Amino acid sequence: MVKFNTADARKRQKRDATPSVEQIKHDKITELAEKYWSTNAEVPPTSYNPQIVEDIYHEEIVRHKFQTKRIAVLEISQYLENYLWTNFDTEKSTYSHVMSMVCMVNEKIREGVPIWDVFHKDAEKFPGFFRRVLEIILDVEGTGLIEKCTVLTFIGGAFSSLEIELVRKQVQHLVSLHVWHCLSEGRREQEFLRFPKWKKYWKAMLKRDEKESEDKKGQMIFYRTFFKILIQNFLDLLDNQDYTQSELNKYFLLFAERFMELMVDLQALLPTRRYINVLIDDLHLIVKCQMSALLELGEGNLFSQLLDRLKFYAHFEISNETGDSLNELDVMTIHYNKITDLQQAVFIKFPEMRQFSLSNVNSIDTRAALIKHFKCLSFDNLKQLGSHLNLIHDDEDESLTEQLLIEILVFHYERRISQIKRLNAMALYPTEEMIWNENVVPSAYHSSSGQVLALPKLNLQFLTLHDYLLRNFELFRLESTYQIRQDIEDAVFRLKPWKSEDGSTLFTGWARMAQPILRFAVVEVAKPYLGESKPSRVRADVTINLNVRTEVKSEWESLRRHDACFLVTVKPPNTSPTRYDLKGDFESQVGLTYVRGCEVEGMLDASGRVIEDGPEPRPHIAGDTRTFRVVLDANQYKIDLDEISKGNEDVYENLNILLRRKPKENNFKAVLETIRDLMNINCVVPDWLHDIVLGYGDPSSAHYSKIPNELPVLDFNDTFLDMDHIKESLPGYNVVVKENTKNPLALERPFRLTFHDVKDKANGESDDTSEKLLHVEPYTLEKRGPYPRNAPNMNKIRFTATQVEAIRSGMQPGLTLVVGPPGTGKTDVATQIISNIYHNFPEQRTLIVTHSNQALNQLFEKIIALDVDERHLLRLGHGEEDLDTEKDFSRYGRVNFVLAKRIELLNEVERLKQSLGVTGDVSYTCETSGFFFVYHVLPRWEEFNIKVRCDAEKTIPVETVGEAFPFHTFFDDAPQPLFNSNSLEEDMETANGCFRYIKKLFEQLEEFRAFELLRTGIDRSRYLLVKEAKIIAMTCTHAALKRRELVDLIFQYDNILMEESAQILEIETFIPLLLQNPEQGRIRLKRWIMIGDHHQLPPVIKNMAFQKYGNMEQSLFARFVRLGVPTVELDAQGRARPSISDLYKWRYKSLGDLPHVKIENEYRVANPGFTFEYQIVNVESYNGIGESEPSPYFFQNLAEAEYVVGTFMYMRLLGYPAEKITILTTYNGQKALIRDVITSRCGNNPLIGFPNKISTVDKFQGQQNDYILLSLVRSKTVGHLRDVRRLVVAMSRARLGLYVFARVKLFANCFELTPAFKIFTQRPTKLHLFPVETYPSTRLFTQSIPENGEVVMNDMPQMVGYVYEMYMEKLKSLPQPEQMEVVEKPDVQAIEKPRPIPIEFEETFIIEKPAEVHLEVSIPIMEVPDEEPVVVTTTTEVND
Repeated sequence: MVKFNTADARKRQKRDATPSVEQIKHDKITELAEKYWSTNAEVPPTSYNPQIVEDIYHEEIVRHKFQTKRIAVLEISQYLENYLWTNFDTEKSTYSHVMSMVCMVNEKIREGVPIWDVFHKDAEKFPGFFRRVLEIILDVEGTGLIEKCTVLTFIGGAFSSLEIELVRKQVQHLVSLHVWHCLSEGRREQEFLRFPKWKKYWKAMLKRDEKESEDKKGQMIFYRTFFKILIQNFLDLLDNQDYTQSELNKYFLLFAERFMELMVDLQALLPTRRYINVLIDDLHLIVKCQMSALLELGEGNLFSQLLDRLKFYAHFEISNETGDSLNELDVMTIHYNKITDLQQAVFIKFPEMRQFSLSNVNSIDTRAALIKHFKCLSFDNLKQLGSHLNLIHDDEDESLTEQLLIEILVFHYERRISQIKRLNAMALYPTEEMIWNENVVPSAYHSSSGQVLALPKLNLQFLTLHDYLLRNFELFRLESTYQIRQDIEDAVFRLKPWKSEDGSTLFTGWARMAQPILRFAVVEVAKPYLGESKPSRVRADVTINLNVRTEVKSEWESLRRHDACFLVTVKPPNTSPTRYDLKGDFESQVGLTYVRGCEVEGMLDASGRVIEDGPEPRPHIAGDTRTFRVVLDANQYKIDLDEISKGNEDVYENLNILLRRKPKENNFKAVLETIRDLMNINCVVPDWLHDIVLGYGDPSSAHYSKIPNELPVLDFNDTFLDMDHIKESLPGYNVVVKENTKNPLALERPFRLTFHDVKDKANGESDDTSEKLLHVEPYTLEKRGPYPRNAPNMNKIRFTATQVEAIRSGMQPGLTLVVGPPGTGKTDVATQIISNIYHNFPEQRTLIVTHSNQALNQLFEKIIALDVDERHLLRLGHGEEDLDTEKDFSRYGRVNFVLAKRIELLNEVERLKQSLGVTGDVSYTCETSGFFFVYHVLPRWEEFNIKVRCDAEKTIPVETVGEAFPFHTFFDDAPQPLFNSNSLEEDMETANGCFRYIKKLFEQLEEFRAFELLRTGIDRSRYLLVKEAKIIAMTCTHAALKRRELVDLIFQYDNILMEESAQILEIETFIPLLLQNPEQGRIRLKRWIMIGDHHQLPPVIKNMAFQKYGNMEQSLFARFVRLGVPTVELDAQGRARPSISDLYKWRYKSLGDLPHVKIENEYRVANPGFTFEYQIVNVESYNGIGESEPSPYFFQNLAEAEYVVGTFMYMRLLGYPAEKITILTTYNGQKALIRDVITSRCGNNPLIGFPNKISTVDKFQGQQNDYILLSLVRSKTVGHLRDVRRLVVAMSRARLGLYVFARVKLFANCFELTPAFKIFTQRPTKLHLFPVETYPSTRLFTQSIPENGEVVMNDMPQMVGYVYEMYMEKLKSLPQPEQMEVVEKPDVQAIEKPRPIPIEFEETFIIEKPAEVHLEVSIPIMEVPDEEPVVVTTTTEVND
């Protein structure tokens, strides 16, 4: 995909803020670090010198105007950790020392690395440091604007880290009830009247404060007045600024924006807004900002947007006292009470406003009406009214003006449109105004620019569920808009529009995803619904010409109902096809004018009717012209009509491009509609989850141990393999075994466990000192029938103690969080939890949700293999076709299964009828079968029971059971003899088992009876979903798309299990909780099990601004972990060799290894041909070329690509199976390059071929392979591998062998990567080979190898030459080409003329073509004997 950068050129340059390794190496800071604080220096560091801190601050930070690149060099050198903090002194450290520390913290915030860990060492110094920082920003004369901006960033970072106790203790002083000392007495008493409870707190606080020392009182005064002084200083700065100059001071603008950002952040969190909200209102911050001249300037656009956000949160619908959400009626009541109080005050004091006092509220509460009435009052009367209403402190304040007083009164008393009404009137499709607005949808290069944005943030806490949904709605909409922008730019660029002589638009290019519009016509504008002004429906017909390739034409004709498309108008300025400037402004180059969204209703047939979706083949339509019926956004259509009425152009007359999007990326509208629906209803979350979702209260309150209905008795079914397994898994319990009543000697599974500590707690007898008693009751499963297939499938995994705790927690009611490091059996634990819930609570229904179809299929395949009745399984959404089973578990597949099963069961009934000698057609329907069971089967069974009944006076011979059994003939096909006559009990159990088999047969038929009554496939599938299925699986995307349909069907469920929770967007995790309507105001949800790993990669967000600034990459799972919700962390991995798992174990608390990875042969045997089972290989630049970037973020490193491919070829020549090798890289550009190199060199060669996969690390998360070859690509900067989560994923994909190709010094010097690279660098960084071996090997990897057999590769060219020689030797050992049999390709040219790996290459570059962008790399190939040198040119389409 072609990516345009529509931001200014200077913004593009900011993203290279991180210095390159060469710059770091030769930098003055590096020299100072080596001398004074580096722990890796050859000589011990020199003692602390405060002058060094002064010099660095003034020369490297201030002189460079706080340039990010200079600060990054310092931060990377561990300046904060090793020098600044260790030598900080609260009293003695200078201003420069404190500001240097602030800069280092801000750099960590920017990079997204752990911020506060360094301060936990010597934590007692942190309060003093924090106080010093606050003092700096209040110093009006001594601190410049740029320093104040820096400090504001620090304070904002502190308020975003409330989960860190060290930070929380400091910031809470600034926003506590103490700040109300800054209010006037009248305003404070007014608040106390509204919330009487706070007056009690106030009095108690005053008594406490009186007892404090003078020093402590001085500190308290500083903290409680901090925000008052800060706000007053800001307002003074705002008033004193000269707005007549041609360009405002950029640091003033940045300071104003950062200040507003901080105010918004304070208002958006309940703990910080509760008291500070009143102070902000009392100081009239919003009103005074609204009157500022800054808003009238273009430079104040972002400030204005931030002010709007502050205004929104200042009046948010929430009770500051209780934290409860206010509904529309509550808000209206509060508003009416305020207006009524105002009218009473005016009636008493100002007779001239009698009309205002007696008017109805609706006629006077608009802005215009209020201004009209208040202008009748004199300035003195306005001041008197403001004082009476406690809106102003001092009548003599010189800053008061008549306009300010009126604005204050209007601000407090005007009627506000509710947010939900605005939301309902909003168009869900983005338009051109939104798509290319840099302040709304920033470019991808935000993180290093330090820019403030008017975006919502997903942090730890939210005000209400409405706030939670609204923030997610806005961010999801903006992220979708960013992706839509990329798609539109790519498609329009490829179409190459230009203006003809008559002014019409012509297209000389071609795009797969867009077509020029031939005709567009609005065909229906339906009347509005009652009470609405927008049309109820707007439909249009769009005609295009599909004279394109067959497969592309098929894609267009396959557009389904509800697919989102976009209608675009371009009016190009160029009068001939022109090459575009990729770095220039997109809109002006192509003349983009309008963008409107639409939803496909269907394609029209020859008679103009919509072709319905369905299994029937589509009718053939002659020619290439196709017309699609689309539904326009009614809200947007009304807005456009209003603009037309004002004399503006009709948008719908000039639309000339129809654009479609990839189906997997085109679900945004359905998700946005779902979120909006949730905001329009009384969104009910279970009581035990509500506060945790919002981030308040006790984070452990939803854990099973804190919930009152904790279950003391749990049937673990087949979880435990034996009694020893129970004792190993529950070490804190004294295990007592109850006898099996049926078989006292049996100590075999299944086991039922009784936890007596839970019983005691429920009875109020809990004693922590008492011994925990656990009663284990083995029991025998009832026989289900005489056939071998009737035996249940049993678990074969010996779960560890932590896995058992996770299973136990998942079986209990409440919230369960399972942290599953790589290879720890997350899926097995999930499967066992589902199985145990299914057997313990057969009447309950469980919903399974995952991030991807692949994960869902893996989980579903394991569930199928367990003892779960097939008819109770259902898989929704696309992807079930990838299941590794012949059975179809989709909705219609299950309907077909039920219908086929019904026939099979009715045939069994027929056979039973014949065996009993009954006449009549009893197996015609499920209903007749039911009568047959009642009138023929049950009587015979009751007669049998009478015959074999024994009591104290009557003894029954063993043979009687077999003789009296009435169903011998029916079970003739079962293993014989049916009855062994060994004991009466054994034969009776066999007889009961046979009857259970028969009874279950009729029970299933009774369940299937509904399918006889329901005639259509859709009705049957809905019944299956709502009534029959007990385990329903879907992806989170499907849940969001189908929520409305599921709710309408009255879909109900009791439990949710989410796999890959840490990879799911916050809102997509939340929506599955609300797929059912509440019953009497309560949701029936009982369990929520979330399984994931927040130490691995988060959800994928393409826009860096939304990812980092909006924190959209934070999953709900990760937020719960941050909040301190109890987790079960699995602690034993069974995927990789222990030595390989050491590379990522350090990221987890106590990750160990399962026994099999230590003792099984495949883990102990060496990797043939390699000295080490893992190694990092240093790859230097070749011919001066390291990493290259042919297009933004499309990073490539040809030297590494060649080295990786050479190693792959080497492995294949030794006999490694291709399916056991995967090549990974950290960038899409490198993936494309490696694929090209392999394709051109060995892809079609039967000796080598392709590896199992060539993928990026991000895409390969959740997968594994035996051998991984990993290219880290970057040679100038570390790049996004500095995110430790990506490193963990990269290191944990390999089972037996991991070989990493990278610039070792660059990554080894990165602080965050130190633990892994410290292990790597203990081994040589040159590739060590042992080529005398072939696959498979018998050598243990612990065995040393002879020195003369080892070959060391010094660099990539040596590896290339070596592999080429091996290849030629391999060819000589093979039969002659004409005698060889070549797989899949009869042409043996691949062997006759091998194309080995290159040893030279030129710079990678981009050829900018208007229609396509291709990567062209000229690679001279090594000379082949008797041949001229061959030059291979590989061409790759550039993808994002």
